[in-house]
Amino acid sequence: MLTILRSVPALLIAIFGMNAASAAEPLPAPSGEVILTITGDIGVTNAADRVEFDREMLEGLGLVQVETSTSWTEGVQSFEGVPASVVLDAVEANGTTVTAVALNDYKVQIPISDFRDYPVILALNMNGQALRIRDKGPIWIVYPRDDYPELAVDAMDQRWIWQVKELHVD
Repeated sequence: MLTILRSVPALLIAIFGMNAASAAEPLPAPSGEVILTITGDIGVTNAADRVEFDREMLEGLGLVQVETSTSWTEGVQSFEGVPASVVLDAVEANGTTVTAVALNDYKVQIPISDFRDYPVILALNMNGQALRIRDKGPIWIVYPRDDYPELAVDAMDQRWIWQVKELHVD
């Protein structure tokens, strides 16, 4: 029994030590073209003061599907992408707001609570096809508006930013 009690502190140090060490470790650098940069109040980086993701890195976080209508397309579309909350967790985002920036430098502020309260995705594909720049890609922030009536209002449409290149956490 005494041997077990003596090993408990060592076990706790090992467990918490590994968690603390892994939390401080940077994400790997992208090997492909960078399609998303995250800056601001984040706890993990893989570049000087930011995180850079290529498509493969984002896909590696796990893809989900959202089927919903949009204000810009006809009928219900099938989107596939990474849950925004998973991306924020991966970079240890702190703060209350994300400023999403498009390739043309259009910006919109989105409450982080949107990403925590709803299964919002950073869509990479629509109807089985990779989103290209001319199709609102490479990343389109998509809300599951058909599943949540409160999201199917004009005021929420501004948050559906496409051609996303950067997220800045405040």
